[in-house]
Amino acid sequence: MEQKELQKLVEQISLKYFSLPFLHQATFNPRLKTTGGRYLTKSHHLEFNRKSYEQYGIEELVQIIKHELCHYHLHLQGKGYKHKDREFKQCLEQTGGSRYSKPLVKSNERPYRYRLICQKCGQTYLRKYKIKLNRYRCGKCKGPLMMKKID
Repeated sequence: MEQKELQKLVEQISLKYFSLPFLHQATFNPRLKTTGGRYLTKSHHLEFNRKSYEQYGIEELVQIIKHELCHYHLHLQGKGYKHKDREFKQCLEQTGGSRYSKPLVKSNERPYRYRLICQKCGQTYLRKYKIKLNRYRCGKCKGPLMMKKID
């Protein structure tokens, strides 16, 4: 999906569910990592995470757009636009927007990168980070450890 298509989709959803026009910019922001979208209160622009669209499809993106449009329209009307406000919760309920976006699956991140192996008893330990082997011993038999990188 391109920026122009996203802009058009946000404008359509705004008219259909809120009966109000969306007069600002909607863009994909590649720097968003943990959230599906963001409403900027100073510029009134909306930013969306392209990865949530790629992983979960158009249905999830529509839910995120509705959520951000609730922030947008309530803020412009001078009503409670924050997550804790009753008006925001009512707006989400009326439009069918999601309260939270689905968590993103990081494909390039492995939980463990190193395997520590006891040279005496063979006990293995998994680690995310490298350690100084001369400072640690096996917790089972107090034997020396060796490190192997997991590929």
